[in-house]
Amino acid sequence: MAKQIETIVAEVRTGTGKGAARAARREGKVPGIVYGDGKDPLAINLDYNPLLTRLRKGRFMSTLFNLQVPGQEDVRVICRGVQKDVVKDLPTHIDFMRTHRASRINLFVHVEFINHDKCVALKRGGTLVVVRPEVELEVLAGDIPEQIVVDLEGRKIGDVIHIGDIELPAGAKPTIERNFVIANLAAPKGLGGGDDEAEEATEE
Repeated sequence: MAKQIETIVAEVRTGTGKGAARAARREGKVPGIVYGDGKDPLAINLDYNPLLTRLRKGRFMSTLFNLQVPGQEDVRVICRGVQKDVVKDLPTHIDFMRTHRASRINLFVHVEFINHDKCVALKRGGTLVVVRPEVELEVLAGDIPEQIVVDLEGRKIGDVIHIGDIELPAGAKPTIERNFVIANLAAPKGLGGGDDEAEEATEE
């Protein structure tokens, strides 16, 4: 299922360079830049509080946004960088890349595990060891998946789940060509499972 496109509102930043960026921060704004799609870069400011709230919601860099800037045409963008204060861990600058529905982009997509209650391994005391909670996929910008789903129903102790075992959303493909591990189902500790088995599956 494709994500609903969220809207971010910004304003054109007058002036460029560090001085203009510092002035924006004093006014409760976060400076940013919009680039790509063969057009000139556009310096913008975003309101600090709404941006911080959205960042804390999560998955900011895997979400396609509709960027609204007064005096400019709306444009689809995806975040390509968030600079943060090293002490306070708060945003100080945002980079957005312009895109359109037919663009193919790389981003990390959340992995969702379902049917824990129908998993044979978990019923027998096994442990789900998640190797990759997110997977980098190449997707269409106009059809970014909310998540990829791993069905645990019937999975037994010792099973290893690879990317090739998962049905990916239409038009999406992994950025890594090899059949890498997503997760494994380890035996309970003391029964031949545990950390060593998990490490072996991770290394695979």
